[in-house]
Amino acid sequence: MKFGYTIVYVSSVADTLTFYKDAFGFETRFLHESGQYGELNTGETVLAFASHDMGEMNLDGHYQKTDPNATPLGVELVFVTDDVALAYAKSVAAGAVSVKEPITKPWGQVVAYVRSIEGSLIELCSPVSG
Repeated sequence: MKFGYTIVYVSSVADTLTFYKDAFGFETRFLHESGQYGELNTGETVLAFASHDMGEMNLDGHYQKTDPNATPLGVELVFVTDDVALAYAKSVAAGAVSVKEPITKPWGQVVAYVRSIEGSLIELCSPVSG
């Protein structure tokens, strides 16, 4: 078994794909003609988005919708970068909401947190040096 992909259910797949391009530089890999499902080029693991309509269909409405105005879910999307401060500033300029500005952890890793337009909690971090 291998980890295939993550799907986040959102209000607008197209708007979310545009935000992730503007905020984090991820290009759209695929957007279904219906606009109900899309994927980003993020490396080996795919980050995908599906509409809440698909969430209703797939899960019979039994899931908690992402909401930028509510407390974030206990899940992070983590994006690794060599320049956390620049990634943080770019994401906030593109509409991400700051949760925690970049800080250096005791082990030397730089970490920041933002929330995306659909409400996902995103960690921006430098690679962990071992």
